[in-house]
Amino acid sequence: MKGGGKTVPPFAKGGRGDFDETNEMNEMNEKDPKHNHLQILRRIARRAMIERGFLPDFTAQVRDELAALRPAPAQAGLRDLRDLPWCSIDNDDSRDLDQLTAAREDGSGAATIYVAIADVDAMVRKGRPIDDHACHNTTSIYTAAEIFPMIPETLSTGLTSLNDGEDRAAIVVELTVRADGILDGSDVYRALVRSRAKLAYNGVAAWLEGAGPAPPPVTAVKGLDTNLRIQDRVAVLLRAQRESQGALNLETVEAIPVFEGDGVKSFRIERKNRARELIENFMIAANGVVARYLESRKIPSIRRVVQAPRRWDRIVGVASERGWTLPEGPDSKALEAFLTAQRARDPERFHDLSQTVIKLIGSGEYMADFPGKEAPGHFGLAVKDYAHSTAPNRRYPDLITQRLVKAAIEGQPVPYSDEDLAELARHCTLKEDDANKVERLVRKSAFALLLESRVGESFDAIVTGAAPKGTWVRINGQPVEGRLVEGFGGLDVGDRLRAKLIRTDVEHGFIDFRRVG
Repeated sequence: MKGGGKTVPPFAKGGRGDFDETNEMNEMNEKDPKHNHLQILRRIARRAMIERGFLPDFTAQVRDELAALRPAPAQAGLRDLRDLPWCSIDNDDSRDLDQLTAAREDGSGAATIYVAIADVDAMVRKGRPIDDHACHNTTSIYTAAEIFPMIPETLSTGLTSLNDGEDRAAIVVELTVRADGILDGSDVYRALVRSRAKLAYNGVAAWLEGAGPAPPPVTAVKGLDTNLRIQDRVAVLLRAQRESQGALNLETVEAIPVFEGDGVKSFRIERKNRARELIENFMIAANGVVARYLESRKIPSIRRVVQAPRRWDRIVGVASERGWTLPEGPDSKALEAFLTAQRARDPERFHDLSQTVIKLIGSGEYMADFPGKEAPGHFGLAVKDYAHSTAPNRRYPDLITQRLVKAAIEGQPVPYSDEDLAELARHCTLKEDDANKVERLVRKSAFALLLESRVGESFDAIVTGAAPKGTWVRINGQPVEGRLVEGFGGLDVGDRLRAKLIRTDVEHGFIDFRRVG
C-alpha cells in the first residue's frame, strides 16, 4: 500500500546506474529519433492506455467544467484545526497531496493521531464530466514517460491538494493510541486544516534514523520536530501491534527509470524507509477507522480485500526448502514468523523471498460491504476492516468512500445504491489491474531499452511467475523481469536458475531469457 503520491518525473536526474552501456545511446538521441527514449515510451504508454480502455486525455466537457470551477468557499460548521502542526510526507516530486498528519500527547503515554484527507468531493461532483472521467479510469496512472492523472492537475495538484500554507477543507480521522499500541478511541469529522510543511520521505527518514540533518521545513516550524518524533513513536507501536496479529513484514522495492535528456540512462530504487512506514502505518489505521465508522452507522462501503492465499501449498514448499515448517492451512502469524527468521538469516536475499511470497499471495480486490455482513479482510495486513479512503485525488474507490463518509457525518441519504457499489467495486478492481499492466509494460519497455546492448549475457535469476501462459524470471539484484522462453520445464515460483538474455522488444516490452545449464 502506498500512503503518499506516486509520481515519476520524466526528466529526473540521476547518477551512473547499472547499465552504463546505454550512456553512448544518449549522444545519439538528438541525431536519430529512434533513440529518443522519452518519445518512444510516451507513444507506447498512450497506445497501452487506449488498448486497455483508458482515456489518456480529458474531453472538451471536462475542460469546460474545469474552466467554470471556482475554489470552494469555506463552509460553516467545520472544526478549525489549523493550529495543529500539520505536514505532508510524500515522494520528493509529489504534487498531488492527499493527506496531512499531526499528533498530540496527553502525558500518560497515549497519543492522538490526526490524519487529514483532502475533500476532493467538494470540487469533483458526482455525475459531472470530471467525475465521469475519474469513474471511467478509476486511478491515476504513472508511467516512466508520462503521468495520466485521474482528475485534472488543476485540481489534484492545486484546488484539491493539501498544499503548504493553504487553508483546505478536509475529512479528519482521529485516533487515540495507548502506550501499548492498542487503539483506544477514534472519530471521523470534517475540519479546516492548513499544512505547515511539505516534507519528503527520504529526508525525513534520514533524520529519524540519525543518518542526516532535519529537513529545513522541520526546523522552520516551531514544535514540528517534536511532533514528528511523536508520530514516529506511535507509528512503530501501531506496526508492532499489527505484527502481533500476523501482519506480514515484506520488503518491497520500486524501480524507476532515470532519464538524462531524452534517454533512459539507468534506474533508481525506492525502498521502504522509516518515513514511508510512518505514513503507511497511519494510513492503514485510518482506513480501518473509516471502515468501522461506516459500519457503525449502517452505511455500506467498498473494502480493500486480500483473500487467504490460494497457493498456500507453494508457500509451504518455499518454506520447506529453507528448512521451515508452515501449517497446512493459511496462517499469517506463522508466515510472519518464517519471514522474520529469514530476514535475519539472509538479509541480502530477503527481497527475492518477499517478492516470491507476494506473488503467491496474489493481488487484492475491491468488494462492496453491506451492514450486517462481514468482508473477508486483508490477509497481508492482518486487519479485518479496511477501506481505501486516504487518496481521493488519485484513486476512485477513495472518492466513493469519501462521499459515503460525508453522507454518514451529515446524516444524508447514501449516494449510491447497493447495486451501484457492487458494480463499482468490480469495475475498480478490473481497471486497477489494467493500470498495473500499463505501468508494467512501459517500465519493461524502458528496461528493454537499457538491456538492448546486453543481449547474449547470462545472469543469476529467480522464478517470479509460473503458469500455463508462461514462466517469468527476475535477474538477481536487478528489478528486471522477463519471460523464460526456453528451459522452463519443472520450474516454479521461487526456484533459482541461470538465465541468458536472448532478445529484447522495446515496443512490446518483451525481455526474453533462455535457461542455461
